[in-house]
Amino acid sequence: MPTVAFHTLGCKVNFYDTEAIWQLFKNEGYEQLDFEQTADVYVINTCTVTNTGDKKSRQIIRRAVRRNPDAIVAVTGCYAQTSPAEIMDIPGVDLVIGTQDRENLLPLVKQIQATREPINAVRNIMKTREFEELDVPDFADRTRAFLKIQEGCNNFCTFCIIPWSRGLLRSRKPENVLKQARQLVAAGYQEIVLTGIHTGGYGEDLEGYSLARLLEDLDQVEGLKRLRISSIEASQIDEEVLAVLKRSDKMCRHLHIPLQAGEDNVLARMRRKYTTAEFAEKIRRIREIMPDVAITTDLIVGFPGETDELYQAGFDYIRELGFSELHVFPYSKRTGTPAAKYEDQVDEEVKNARVHELIDLSEKFQLEYAQQFVGAVLEVIPEREAKGREGQGLIAGHSDNYITLVFEGASELIGKVCRVRVTEAGVNESRGELVEVVEKVMVG
Repeated sequence: MPTVAFHTLGCKVNFYDTEAIWQLFKNEGYEQLDFEQTADVYVINTCTVTNTGDKKSRQIIRRAVRRNPDAIVAVTGCYAQTSPAEIMDIPGVDLVIGTQDRENLLPLVKQIQATREPINAVRNIMKTREFEELDVPDFADRTRAFLKIQEGCNNFCTFCIIPWSRGLLRSRKPENVLKQARQLVAAGYQEIVLTGIHTGGYGEDLEGYSLARLLEDLDQVEGLKRLRISSIEASQIDEEVLAVLKRSDKMCRHLHIPLQAGEDNVLARMRRKYTTAEFAEKIRRIREIMPDVAITTDLIVGFPGETDELYQAGFDYIRELGFSELHVFPYSKRTGTPAAKYEDQVDEEVKNARVHELIDLSEKFQLEYAQQFVGAVLEVIPEREAKGREGQGLIAGHSDNYITLVFEGASELIGKVCRVRVTEAGVNESRGELVEVVEKVMVG
């Protein structure tokens, strides 16, 4: 039996894409091995969001070549899309394929096995207008399914290389999204997380169909318990989306809305398309219709030109607005983006001090948010045994409003809907006690 091993760097979309590529190999009778084992084919799914992403990708490629010099080494993903020649120059690389055409992977592997001639199969992503249809009927992590609904981004923020590695926004056909959602529910998944490069942009390129319509249609999928959006821009949460959030009992009370900076001058230099006032107003509207909603966000700290005064103004705004958690990243120069050429780069030590200050604020937010629910009963779908306490009869999962709850329960409950009373609020996880199991049977 031929064997394949995968290594994925970067974001959740990459992990989704790797699962999709694995399905192609599985259908051809391949067995999947661990990346550290000797396989016939190695597939490395690369990341290019930072310069370090490129470097890490090269290290992993070399590791595969060393592991089995006779193997076929295929490189895909964002770094493969933006720098195919750099990757082809690494001795031992047989195939470079970017972030499209991956349905051709196996025929190309067969061709290389016959000829042993390396192939660069990367073409201009900016000309691509079609969503790459790759289905993922199931996931190794059984409790929540990711469903990719769009690809690419039209925003061209000054710090970001992603439009060049993923191309322009293209939405998946609604009938294909719904078909896959039904497949996932039939396979036993209770929760679906909608994902993509710019997930909330879904439908912007479709005639007469929108994100709100998709959410509405998914809401009708029988047997689906929860629907979550991995990330959405404030501007994409329009009145129609708000109406669906208000009406639906499947939409999770959790939205991840990237802010990136809490100060207007910095936002303008990042080429973000909103002001802090517009962002705050949108958050106010969301909280009005979903009073218990958890709102998490992304922040880039130490963007070029972020003086102490601008940073402080941003910090005060974030503290005032309040979130349930902050994902904080120090700005890192990405070659090929406008911001990398800005003169007024911020000192690394200053960046780190700011990152720590915002992480402290995030922990305060997490605790305050969780404290509101002490004594309340939340629905949790356990995902795993509690980290670091395996074998102790403790399981952990997310409530619909994204609180990680750890409670006593048998591992058979993983993937089932449980009602759990919150007994103690914590920063990264809270404690709870099982009240009842709602779903006794899980299909699949």
